[in-house]
Amino acid sequence: MPFVITLIAVAALALSALAGWILVKAIFRHISPAATAGVLRGGTWIGILERVLITGGILVGMPEVIAVVIAVKGLGRYPELRETEPELRGGIAERFIIGTLTSFLVAAAIGVGTRALILAIS
Repeated sequence: MPFVITLIAVAALALSALAGWILVKAIFRHISPAATAGVLRGGTWIGILERVLITGGILVGMPEVIAVVIAVKGLGRYPELRETEPELRGGIAERFIIGTLTSFLVAAAIGVGTRALILAIS
């Protein structure tokens, strides 16, 4: 049984990373034009890592990981957002917030659903 639970958890982490990536990209296509090149670099990788951390934190019963991810992401991106040209700042900040919230929602939903499944079968 531990092997099955491990497989379920690994599948949930992969699903969280992939589904969030697809959904965030789809939402960005519908809400605003593409980000300016060079602004908020690494967003795709940061998003993948944040979803894995959030889903993993929920799976192991440590949802406080979400607060740590929010803090690190916000503090890490703040200087770059603040230094963006004023005419671009609103759009870039909007994309940052929408992408982050979408990413967190996907990760939390998959984490909670998978945790419920694991608890039900164990």
